[in-house]
Amino acid sequence: MNNSETNPIPNIQTSKSKKIVIIGAGFGGLKLTRKLAHTDYQVVLLDKNNYHMFQPLLYQVATAALSPSSVSFPLRRIFHKTENVVFRMAVVKKIDKKNQIIYTNLGTLEYDILVLAQGANTNYFGNKNIRKFCAPMKSTSEALYIRNKIISNYERAINLANESDRKPIMNVVIVGGGATGVELAGSIAELRNKVLPKDYPQLNFANMRVILIEAGNGLLSGLTQPSREKALVYLKRLGVEVMLNTMVEDYDGFTVKLKEKESIQTLTLLWAAGIKANSLVGLEDNERAPNGRFLVDEYHRLLKEENIYVIGDQCLQTEEKFPLGHPQVAQVAIQQASNLGNNLKADLRQKPRKPFSYKDLGSMATVGKRMAVVDLPFISFQGMFAWLVWLFVHLMAILGVNNKLMIFLTWSWNYLSFDPSLRLLIRPRYVKDFKRQWMLEEKDFED
Repeated sequence: MNNSETNPIPNIQTSKSKKIVIIGAGFGGLKLTRKLAHTDYQVVLLDKNNYHMFQPLLYQVATAALSPSSVSFPLRRIFHKTENVVFRMAVVKKIDKKNQIIYTNLGTLEYDILVLAQGANTNYFGNKNIRKFCAPMKSTSEALYIRNKIISNYERAINLANESDRKPIMNVVIVGGGATGVELAGSIAELRNKVLPKDYPQLNFANMRVILIEAGNGLLSGLTQPSREKALVYLKRLGVEVMLNTMVEDYDGFTVKLKEKESIQTLTLLWAAGIKANSLVGLEDNERAPNGRFLVDEYHRLLKEENIYVIGDQCLQTEEKFPLGHPQVAQVAIQQASNLGNNLKADLRQKPRKPFSYKDLGSMATVGKRMAVVDLPFISFQGMFAWLVWLFVHLMAILGVNNKLMIFLTWSWNYLSFDPSLRLLIRPRYVKDFKRQWMLEEKDFED
């Protein structure tokens, strides 16, 4: 590390209060920070971006249905009137547990209590070619890249004379049959069916294949069987080719090689096949489960540690109903953050802590306009009503009145016109080397 990374981060006041450092401003980290606002703790929140992104709607950014600002909210704005909370846009490099210091690209930071809420990242299952050539969708910038890639493909295809040359450029392959893959496939199919033919009337969109590949024997593995089957019906109704029990072996940027099946030619492979917990240098391997998630107790404390906690996708916490750990979904992170926040506030009052117990509020996924599936603890339903419920739940979960209003108006217009107005190809100019540190997105925590 250079000297700037080993000197203390400047302009963070010393305090007599205990310092809680929270790494990651996703659902869990943000919830915990807000929970600890206006308390006697000094809270320092670190994230590689200066905004909180609403990941469940990133696929709508990728398919030009929503603007990036609609699903992203500036963190500094959230804590304008919160004196005990400090935010820094930083990437954590490693941790020194013995001296209770973390090292970042900005400098060092001491802590009394450390909370890891770094979430998870794309899992390529060790395939370097897929990692190099595919397009993942775990961040706003990645969603924007997908949008630009799809639009640029058709700007390119319309200038090719031979139909055989156009097909690989127009085809889109999505890998992963979870909620992200299903929603992305449905949204791209609706673009192909309703929108793109109006933009590119010279192209024959019957030649554009939208293919969803899933290694398992069904989609949406966390939902009930009727919902899973209905989602498959909806996708096929939209013209999505669904390939179940299909393994992707390799991808070279042009050809998707499948195990025991015919290869597919495409310039666009969208990867939504799995996630892996982000890691951190300085923590031992015996503190992790085989899948890389950190092992924590019922109070979210990292095993064998007194002052390090882990919440959300990054941790593995078992209980009677979840012997293999909780699902890596937003509701788990939010509930864990709320429980940890209550316990830390109870410490200030010298009250006993409460162990965590996850309450499953249900799952849902949307496939297209008026087509969604919803599983609640007491009922399952599909179709138009499920779609309206999905819209309402996601609208209410978005931060900020302005964002809610913008999304509501955008959805209303798209429903009436089915002509999203965000099909803009905004290509970044070259960023000079000496400007890259602040103008390009930082690498992921574990890289």
